[in-house]
Amino acid sequence: MNAPWNPKTGVGARDAFNAFVCDDETADAVKVVAAELGWAVEKVNKGGLRNAVQTLSVSSSPMVLLVDLSESGDPLNDINALAEVCEPGTIVIAVGMINDVKLYRDLVASGLQDYLLKPLSADAMREAFMHAQVTLQGPKHVEADTSDRPRTTIAVIGTRGGVGASTVASSLAWLSAESQGRSTALLDLDVQFGTGALSFDLEPGRGLTDALENPSRIDGLFIERAMVRVGEKLAVLSAEAPISQPLIADGSALFQLQEEMRNAFETVIVDLPRTVAVQHPHLLSDVNHVVVVTEQTLASTRDAIRLLGFLKANAPHAKVTMVANRVGTNPPPEVARKDFEASIERRIDIVIPLDVKQAVGAAKQGRALAAVANGKVGGAFSALAVQLAGEIAAEVEAKTLMSKVRSLLPQKGTAKASGKK
Repeated sequence: MNAPWNPKTGVGARDAFNAFVCDDETADAVKVVAAELGWAVEKVNKGGLRNAVQTLSVSSSPMVLLVDLSESGDPLNDINALAEVCEPGTIVIAVGMINDVKLYRDLVASGLQDYLLKPLSADAMREAFMHAQVTLQGPKHVEADTSDRPRTTIAVIGTRGGVGASTVASSLAWLSAESQGRSTALLDLDVQFGTGALSFDLEPGRGLTDALENPSRIDGLFIERAMVRVGEKLAVLSAEAPISQPLIADGSALFQLQEEMRNAFETVIVDLPRTVAVQHPHLLSDVNHVVVVTEQTLASTRDAIRLLGFLKANAPHAKVTMVANRVGTNPPPEVARKDFEASIERRIDIVIPLDVKQAVGAAKQGRALAAVANGKVGGAFSALAVQLAGEIAAEVEAKTLMSKVRSLLPQKGTAKASGKK
C-alpha cells in the first residue's frame, strides 16, 4: 500500500488479517474463507472503508486488510485517505459493486493488490488471499545498512519572503534523495503558506498540523504515518493550516519533530522561515548547515547582514552557505555581486541564474526545479548539492580522526593507576 514513510516498520505486533465490510452477506462470506486460512473471524468488522480509516488511525495495520468500497462516493480519494493511516507492508484488497476496468486499474495503481466484485465468490477470495500470503512470505527487499552513514540537518532560510528559499529547499531534498541515494525528509515549517508538498504535486495531509496541536503524539510511529512519500528515498511533512489558526506556540513540538526526523532519515532539509527562526532560535541548535538564500537587491543586502549576525549568535556551530538566487543579466541585479559581498563581508558561494521558463515548467509538472533544470540552473543546483555533500563528508572524516586520536590517548583511570607507587 502507498503508505506513509519508513519501510523498516516492524510487523511482530500486527494482526494477520482484518476486514471492514458494509453488509452481513459479505461479512459471512469473508468469515468462511478467513476461517479456512486460520484467521480470526472476529476480525471481520462492519462499517466499510470509513470505519477502517477511523480504526487504523489509532491502531496498527494488519498484514492483510480487506475493505468494502460499496458505500464510498469517491473510491480513489477514500483509498488515499486509507493510505495515510495504513502502515507500510500492509496488503490491501478492496471489494465493491462497481464493475469498471478503469476503476480497477486506478485502484491497483494506487497501491491495492486486488479489487473483487460483489457478491463475493469463495474461489475469488481464496485466490486473492493466497496471493497475499505468497507476497508476504516471498523474498523481501533488504535495505542497505545505513546506520553508520552520516546524518545531517540542513536549514534553508530566505533573507526575505519570495526570494526562492522553498524552491531551493525542495530541490536540495530531491537531489539528496535521487542523486546521492540518501533517505531524505523535507520539513516545511511555513505552516500556513508552505509549498513543500505542492512542489511535488502532493496534498500535505494533516501530519504537521497534528504534531503542532498534539506534541505528545510525536514519536517514530507518528513520523512514519505523518510523512507524505514522494519516492523511495524522499518524504515531505508540510501543512496548509488556516491563516487564522496560530499553531506554533513555544516551538517545543517543532524541536521534538526535528529530533524524531533525524532518527528516521539520513538527511533532513528544513524549510525554515526567518520569522520562525527568530522566534524559536533553539531550532538551530542541532542544525549542521544553514543555506541562506538571497537576491541581489538592496533590501536583501540589509536583511542578509542581519540574518548572518543572528546565525553567528544563535548557530555558531553551523556551516553557512550563501546562495544568490534568480540572478539575471538583462537587466542586471540591483546590487552588483562585488558590492553585495563587500556589504555582507563574505562571498556568495553559489549563484543560481534566473530562468523563468524552467521554473514555470517545474511548477506545471509538479516537480522540484532541480529535477527538470538543465544548463546553468541545473549546474548551480548540482554544485550546491556537491558542496554540501563534501562538507558532510569532511565533518565525518574529522570526527573519525578525533575518535582515533582519543583512542590512542591514555584513559584517566589508567594514567592514575600507572602513577601510583
